[in-house]
Amino acid sequence: MPSAWPPGLPRTLEYPEVGAGAIAVGAANRWGERPAFVRGGEVLTFAELGSRAARFARGLRAGGVRPGDRVALRMANCLEFPVAYYGTLLAGATFVPVNPLLPEPVAAAQIADADAVRTIVAADVARICDGHGDAPIPPPADGLAHLAYTGGTTGESKGVCLPHRNVVVNSLQYACWASGSLPDTDADGGLTLDQVGSPDEWVTPLGEARVVNLTPWFHAMGTIAGLNVLLLTGTTSHLLDRLDPMAYLADAERLGITSIGGAPALFAALLATPGIAERDLSSVRLINSGAAPMPVEMIERLRALCPEAVIAEGYGLTEVTMGATMSPTHRSGLHKPGSVGLPLFDTEVRTMALDGSGETAPGERGEVWIRGPQVMTGYHGRPDATADVLADGWLRTGDVGVIDADGYLSIVDRLKDMLLYKGYNVYPRELEELLAAHPDVAAGAVVGRPDPSVGELPVAFVVPARAGVREADLMAEVNQHVVAYKRLREVRFVESIPVSAAGKVLKRELRSRLG
Repeated sequence: MPSAWPPGLPRTLEYPEVGAGAIAVGAANRWGERPAFVRGGEVLTFAELGSRAARFARGLRAGGVRPGDRVALRMANCLEFPVAYYGTLLAGATFVPVNPLLPEPVAAAQIADADAVRTIVAADVARICDGHGDAPIPPPADGLAHLAYTGGTTGESKGVCLPHRNVVVNSLQYACWASGSLPDTDADGGLTLDQVGSPDEWVTPLGEARVVNLTPWFHAMGTIAGLNVLLLTGTTSHLLDRLDPMAYLADAERLGITSIGGAPALFAALLATPGIAERDLSSVRLINSGAAPMPVEMIERLRALCPEAVIAEGYGLTEVTMGATMSPTHRSGLHKPGSVGLPLFDTEVRTMALDGSGETAPGERGEVWIRGPQVMTGYHGRPDATADVLADGWLRTGDVGVIDADGYLSIVDRLKDMLLYKGYNVYPRELEELLAAHPDVAAGAVVGRPDPSVGELPVAFVVPARAGVREADLMAEVNQHVVAYKRLREVRFVESIPVSAAGKVLKRELRSRLG
């Protein structure tokens, strides 16, 4: 019988009282000379990462950085990034991730808002490390580990305050869930894992996983899943500078990668690559997705491509450090396409009626609320915004979801993306699922165009999959599957759908094109 909860794992975990820097210490001690990160011909082993992070921490302190100071890291994924990230944490400073692609005024405003005392780019890292010892540093466990800014996909970006405990907890929640493990520490106070789950359920032992990584480390999903979880599980990560689907698939085949992780935009690009069906991806045992829900049609295509892989979706947001739910990753798990899984260890998820009448029944739509040890302490310098979303430990996410009788969560849409047409709620994701399933659509997104007579009209932006497709024909074919008030009123063909660095569709940009 398929099971929902990971067999052999408890509902609650014992989280060691250590700082987030203990992740690097534990990985260096346990995995030693195993490659942690590979970029081109360069290799950074787990042991080298631990020693360089310690030198970087001492370099920051020698340069006047004190515990609690904010240090901004403004760099793309490179071998210097993890050194600077873990070094910042070991120094007792707060990591402030900054997207290197942000326009200069926007980046400067974010750095100023964070009260950062230093801004570090990749070229600075070797100089800061130079001349300092690499003996292990006791990882501070107090204060803020991250001051991470929201993606701003629906509005203004805000700084999210995440203490060390949040980062440790959320990293362990996902690492243990994905590998069938329990938290542990070593003699140096380094954070590590004890893999207690059956190898028949979790077929990749700790210290043997290999991935190709494109998830940006300046984003919550990248920092937690693309750095911390990989160190905890002893995973070797091969870095690509940009999304080149052909190069990605060639590396995946050559390296025999064991899992593929990313946002739906990555999977869409891979599935659209000519000849993908001929690629040997038999080594892949886990496909995990986050940042936005995957269309059901995409899940079915991935399952056909990698029949031995477990496909698992997760759900979260920066305000919960990274995430709150995950589909089962064990092989006998109960998997439900279209669902983002169950609440993780020590996490509660409920849906609240949009009219304020209380908690909804199973199967009814409502706003997703989350409570758990990974929930932020608040927005930096914004008490009013904090009060708007936090109440009695619960975070109001602004997402609309459904929880079924088994406790599985499905995300329907963002509250801010929901349209009102003559008083009816119209959820763009329902239309986007229909577009994703259409053979003539490579990508699509739906937003509302204000109309004084009815409220809002659904408009689809579509990347056609072939030449000769007509907007009117596509709209008619989609509309035959929905009731009248949900119908598309316009289809616009575009060359690409704008997405954030994390792979989320930038609907505010699409709305700006409506005029």
